[in-house]
Amino acid sequence: MKKLIALLFCFAIFAISFGQKSKLFKVENSKAPYHYWCYEPENYNAQKDSAWPVIVFLHGRSLSGTNLEIVRSYGLIHELDKGRNFPAIIIAPQVKPGESWEPSKVVACIREIQKNHRVDTTRISITGMSLGGYGTLHTAGKYPELFCSAAAFCGGGKAKDACNLSTIPVWVAHGKKDRAVPFGESYEIVERIKSCDGQNVKFTVFETHDHGALERMFRTEELYDFLLTNKKGKPTYFPPFNKKSLN
Repeated sequence: MKKLIALLFCFAIFAISFGQKSKLFKVENSKAPYHYWCYEPENYNAQKDSAWPVIVFLHGRSLSGTNLEIVRSYGLIHELDKGRNFPAIIIAPQVKPGESWEPSKVVACIREIQKNHRVDTTRISITGMSLGGYGTLHTAGKYPELFCSAAAFCGGGKAKDACNLSTIPVWVAHGKKDRAVPFGESYEIVERIKSCDGQNVKFTVFETHDHGALERMFRTEELYDFLLTNKKGKPTYFPPFNKKSLN
């Protein structure tokens, strides 16, 4: 009898522990226009009454395809593979080769997650690099009411989105030695945001960095501090950032 009780106790502890582990899975058979990775944070299942922030990650051109495994190469899913835990739901869709990110399709993935998960709608953020940087600014610019913050690296933006972007915290970073996407792409959209009375934009310039070096932004604590601290209806927050952390 004692052995049975001990066994049941161990099973209960295992079940509780298992329920608290984070979970990363593919969403490929849904109505969403993109296939995507979804990450549920630790304690998501255990904390039944909690609503969670969402971070959307948009990859660059090199990770385009029809195989979600490629999206693990860098960025947020790669950080998860290395052992980083996020106190947020992560969405990482994949765009097909030759296509650009379409804001309505990105938002469709978010809406699907909102239907199936407990989402804090005041804390939905988006980030991306290169093609994903363009997609980040275009999506946040077209749907500013949805996002609490946006971070775009070595990409660019559309002039028509600038004034909408000025209404949310936006962090842009680019290296002047970038030969894949001209530095001027980021500079121009930042200036346009500023011209719309935008006090919510931060522009980090790396004098000696090339295109690929900006991938390291996804390794920094400051990025996630920015994405997870900002909240709809609250003052804009930009964390102190030491550019030497990318050297």
